[in-house]
Amino acid sequence: MGNDSSGAKASGLVRCAWAGSVVGPSDGPMADYHDRAWGVPVHDDRVLFEMLILEGAQAGLSWSTILNKREAYRAAFDGFDIGRVAAYGEGKFAELMANPGIVRNRLKIRSATKNAQAALKIIEERGSLDAYLWDFVGGVPVNPRFRTLADIPTSDALSDRISKDLKKRGMSFVGTTIIYAFVQAVGMVNAHTTDCFRWKEV
Repeated sequence: MGNDSSGAKASGLVRCAWAGSVVGPSDGPMADYHDRAWGVPVHDDRVLFEMLILEGAQAGLSWSTILNKREAYRAAFDGFDIGRVAAYGEGKFAELMANPGIVRNRLKIRSATKNAQAALKIIEERGSLDAYLWDFVGGVPVNPRFRTLADIPTSDALSDRISKDLKKRGMSFVGTTIIYAFVQAVGMVNAHTTDCFRWKEV
């Protein structure tokens, strides 16, 4: 997401600047994602796993690149079924590396299986990925009340703790910056700026 901290009004509404600021008829995929999904609390294990993989895939790239490939990712990774991804072997890896619809980075693709295997262990231990992750915030979204995007850090103590624990459990591409983007995306932290029309809604 961008770092421009300015917001703009349209039709009486203000949107987070990274998603385009202007609320209007020409809104694109980023704006739609912002308005419908970003920051909404997620409690579905499959979606939580999907976002972990997609945020990791974003490393070094823009979120718009990954967002435009999201449906291709869902098709390539069996709808992000954790059990199926955990069981991927070399044949599936070769298939994924040949898939032009996703980011064909060897380490990122292999990390999906590695992370799925770790997620299965978490689910066995804690009952669900949902229970494990949301326990870090006591089951309630953190609401830091950021006024502008310039106020939002790239990581914090929460993302540090989650990142450290996930790495200890064997996951990769879960650095603190990636995890901070993840907790915002899945609604564990309400990072909509306070002037955004979605801030109060989520």
